[in-house]
Amino acid sequence: MYLIGLTGNIACGKSTVVAMLRELGAVVCDADAVVHAVQAPDGAAYAPIVAAFGPKILVAGRDGSPIDRAALGRIVFSDPEKLRLLESLVHPAVRTVMGEWLAAQQAAGVQVAVIDAIKLIESGWPALCDAVWVVTAPPAQQLARLMGERGMSAADAEQRIAAQNSQAGKIAVANVVIDNSGSLEQTQAQVMRHYHQIGRQPATTDS
Repeated sequence: MYLIGLTGNIACGKSTVVAMLRELGAVVCDADAVVHAVQAPDGAAYAPIVAAFGPKILVAGRDGSPIDRAALGRIVFSDPEKLRLLESLVHPAVRTVMGEWLAAQQAAGVQVAVIDAIKLIESGWPALCDAVWVVTAPPAQQLARLMGERGMSAADAEQRIAAQNSQAGKIAVANVVIDNSGSLEQTQAQVMRHYHQIGRQPATTDS
């Protein structure tokens, strides 16, 4: 099984690239969906998160109610230390679930699998991947997408962008860079070209 690790900073267009990879036949594990699952009231990370941040992050303000992700986000994205604490509680549970998913895909004979994770590099996944794909876009486009597509205020959008590691750091680890600053057709052409190179030659770092 050929494993692609797909990453990119917020609002760079990972979801667009994921949809294209699925159309080409890849199976995808969405790390953000796994994060949602482990943070749910019956998830492995729920109790440690509530213990660390208190009931103020819960929708109903009491144990057993869902975590208010917006409230938690406002806390951790304004404090790098608290963000690191949250990640230390969430990442082990996410890694366990994703490891089980990968084993199941391998057993099923899947040819190309994708781990879609914004924290792919920081979580150590590149060591297990055949190639790391990084999706990029200029900061101005990230800001516009967060405000226009997700309804964030400029302040919230800028906070989310600033809280993440630089695109340059991700590109330095990449085997493939997908430039998502242009048209949908331009992005699709890059994805198709690199996907069809799988198994034929080593991945390249050009877009």
